[in-house]
Amino acid sequence: MENKAHALMAGIFTIALLIAAALIAMWFNRDREERIPYEIATNLSVPGLNPQAAVRYRGLDVGRVNEVLFDPEQPGRILIRFGVSKNTPITNSTFATLSYQGVTGLAYVQLDDTGRDPTLLPSSKNKVARIELRPGLLDTLQLRGLAILRQTEEVAQKLNTFLSDDNQKKMIAAFTDVSEAADKIATIPDKLQPALDEFPALTRNANQMVISLNKLSDDATVLTGNLNTFATRLNAEDGPLAGFSGAVDNVGSAASVIEYQAVPLINETKTSMRALNRTLENFNQRPQSILFGNGAPQPGPGEPGFRAP
Repeated sequence: MENKAHALMAGIFTIALLIAAALIAMWFNRDREERIPYEIATNLSVPGLNPQAAVRYRGLDVGRVNEVLFDPEQPGRILIRFGVSKNTPITNSTFATLSYQGVTGLAYVQLDDTGRDPTLLPSSKNKVARIELRPGLLDTLQLRGLAILRQTEEVAQKLNTFLSDDNQKKMIAAFTDVSEAADKIATIPDKLQPALDEFPALTRNANQMVISLNKLSDDATVLTGNLNTFATRLNAEDGPLAGFSGAVDNVGSAASVIEYQAVPLINETKTSMRALNRTLENFNQRPQSILFGNGAPQPGPGEPGFRAP
């Protein structure tokens, strides 16, 4: 009986010692640092975020997550309450994102600052300030992935439309036409080959023609020089044309003299012929004028003795 009492006391003492050791360990390991409370209200997903998760400001450990719960004021919104050390520079432009530790999948709160408003953001237990939670890397990849998937579906639909049976027939017909055109183009060199074979002969003929033209030009130049020399000799003072020029001048002088003397004679002849014509006309009209003369002319209108017909 006495042995059982000693064993019971030893067991109770061992249990009390273990409880005391646990309490002492909790006492020494508890976080006695005073932290400023903040919270995050978000509609984004927070996978892997648990209480006691780390809170880091640009990579430095500045606090812990206290609790993660739903917002009772707005259904579907999540509240993340955490505390940071006093010297953490939380400003009005500070924002939060979720980051993940390696391959464990455990999330932590990453704080950063844009520097747009460096004014410190005050917070207390009675009035807890809120910080904006922006999409993290995984959220961005998820959104971009969904957008890429939608674009991929659109591209696939367009490809299906493009590769429809009718379009395939049209493309095959187009390829056939291109092949036939290529075959026709391939026969062109064979058709041009005879002309290409005759091209050297044509080139030689053209060269001979150019040589002939050059020779003809030289001969024309020589002929022009000879004609110029012959004309110079003809126009010389002692040349054959010198006497001919004098004779031409004499003939011109004689013609001038004849014209000067003959013109008055011709004018007088014309005057005499006109007078003769008037006399003959008067005789034809009044033959008696030869015996009795012309007589007085008949009085005209307004003259004495005028009678109207």
